[in-house]
Amino acid sequence: MRKPRDIDAELRALSDKAKGLKAKRVLQLGELVTVTGADALDLETLAGALLAAVNGAKSAEQKEAWRSEGAAFFQRRGRKGRSGVDAPKSGDGGGAASRGDGDPPR
Repeated sequence: MRKPRDIDAELRALSDKAKGLKAKRVLQLGELVTVTGADALDLETLAGALLAAVNGAKSAEQKEAWRSEGAAFFQRRGRKGRSGVDAPKSGDGGGAASRGDGDPPR
């Protein structure tokens, strides 16, 4: 005979996972604001810009233009990040001290 499933325990586990994913999403959004430099804006200006983007994204062409610009931004950042990681291996001294962030190289 099969053991019955504990549906309540599965629902609790799914709820916990959903909370964790929501928290991770909020953290990533905060990191996105910081990495793009939008954290230099005051809250009202940032909120207004985001609302304009949400409300102004009526056309597929505009959304695609924003998407491609965002993809290019992350590709540029990815190349910069990798060069900092590879630098200590090549012996050119490009470690944490030259990055100025105080974190050890990854």
